[in-house]
Amino acid sequence: MRSLGFDVRVATDAADAETLLAAVPADQRVAVVDARFVGHVHALRLGLTDPRFDAAAIPGAVTARPAARPALTRALRTASDDASNGSVVVGILAERIAEVLDTDLHRPELGELVAEVPRDPQSRNEARQAVTVVDDEAIRLRTAVKSRDGFFTTYCISPYSRYLARWCARRGFTPNQVTTASLITALIAAGCAATGTRAGYVAAGLLLLFSFVLDCTDGQLARYSLQYSTLGAWLDATFDRAKEYAYYAGLALGAARGGDDVWALALGAMVLQTCRHVVDFSFNEANHDATANTSPTAALSGRLDSVGWTVWLRRMIVLPIGERWAMIAVLTAVTTPRITFYVLLIGCAFAATYTTAGRVLRSLTRKAQRTDRAAQALADLADSGPLAELLGRILPSGPRVVAQLLALAGAVVLVLAAWIDGPGWSVVLCAVVYVLVSAEVVARPLKGALDWLVPPLFRAAEYGTVLVLAAKADVNGALPAAFGLVAAVAYHHYDTVYRIRGNAGAPPHWLVRAIGGHEGRTLLVTVLAALLTATDFKVALTALAVAVALVVLVESIRFWVTAHKVGAPAVHDEGEPA
Repeated sequence: MRSLGFDVRVATDAADAETLLAAVPADQRVAVVDARFVGHVHALRLGLTDPRFDAAAIPGAVTARPAARPALTRALRTASDDASNGSVVVGILAERIAEVLDTDLHRPELGELVAEVPRDPQSRNEARQAVTVVDDEAIRLRTAVKSRDGFFTTYCISPYSRYLARWCARRGFTPNQVTTASLITALIAAGCAATGTRAGYVAAGLLLLFSFVLDCTDGQLARYSLQYSTLGAWLDATFDRAKEYAYYAGLALGAARGGDDVWALALGAMVLQTCRHVVDFSFNEANHDATANTSPTAALSGRLDSVGWTVWLRRMIVLPIGERWAMIAVLTAVTTPRITFYVLLIGCAFAATYTTAGRVLRSLTRKAQRTDRAAQALADLADSGPLAELLGRILPSGPRVVAQLLALAGAVVLVLAAWIDGPGWSVVLCAVVYVLVSAEVVARPLKGALDWLVPPLFRAAEYGTVLVLAAKADVNGALPAAFGLVAAVAYHHYDTVYRIRGNAGAPPHWLVRAIGGHEGRTLLVTVLAALLTATDFKVALTALAVAVALVVLVESIRFWVTAHKVGAPAVHDEGEPA
């Protein structure tokens, strides 16, 4: 217990335990462990030190963080009363406390790990022999790796990154420090790619792979040492996006040094990848708590997962981060940035088509009933601003039109108009129509079978419009400015996702209003493109990117640092059960 950071006190009975616990400051974690406990240290670690749960228990031990201390005190009092009545046998106090604890109680899966309270010498000897048979350090290493991961990560990274995680743990490194090291490594890789030399491209590819090794290591370190935190979960998710998109910019800068302008391809890759992620997030939010959430398509998917080779094939063709980064690294080292982006766009487009088509089929064959929480999450992901709010209040309430068809029509018309006509008032008119359509789409709760498509369609419309108008401006620097603007807005959208996933709610309403909402920003960009010269439009895009980035980053950092300080629980990211 001392090796796990506890200050050990011995209680003679339940009443004495209550007295000792009352003396511990209320802001500290406490645990009650049976003195006759026999088991692995890692079993105690899993049961008593996981910071994601307010209360947890394993056989013979129970723990409570500050939020659950009152419940533990009540349970101790109940156990003490039971003991005074002779209904609790000495030696099983922890089990009785766990039974009467009136709060959510986490019981970790121990698997092969031993955790027992023997009642006689023979049982104690058998338990001790069981402890010696099982290597808890081997289990700790194995469970540091996520049970469900991509092929490249599972077979090319995790076999050795878990040992790097243990090395970091033994030297006192935290997951957040490893996450930061991964970001710095990726930024150096982007800088190497920006040199535009073959040596720089080779170094960039190698450093990008090493950055991914560190990216795997930080999560494995968190699971190995149970160092979960709200800030860590946010940093891990945010830095992954920052690393990849910074690398795209590095490739574009390197290509420009060689006389090849691939900024449109870099921005297109970021737009496609971001829209893919929004499809994932929206579908999951719409369905994870839906009732009657079954379908023939989902059943077929489950049957395919029972066949070994199909599992890996299906995980690989969606081009997850491991496979994607490995492909980018190799192509950077041996080809050119243009070829790298071409292959990346084709691969991501195929993966997006495959995943989206499968989810559409699932949605159409399901009889699921979407909850109010899911509808609110989709509304938050839609990122509608003050224009949509105002129009929603003043427009007449007509019959419900299929939301996703309206969103699709508005997005397609707007992007096609920008592509065909370029900057001009005809595009502004299409943007006005898009604003009206988007307001109608979110005027009612998004509970339809395919309403989860609304947020990604809004993202495609906004990002695509910025990309096309910047490309049509045909002035040096317009596309890099557009890249910065889309990156800033995409950060806001990712931040919204991470807050929802962490049960923290959407960003504050004032923030969404301050940056205009998706429809306001889209209309503003089309007006700027129509009013300004190409050079002035580039300057306006740059200024808009800086303004959005500053507002969004300051609020996001304030929120997550505050959440970390108050001890908000991290998003769960479990490894394989021991």
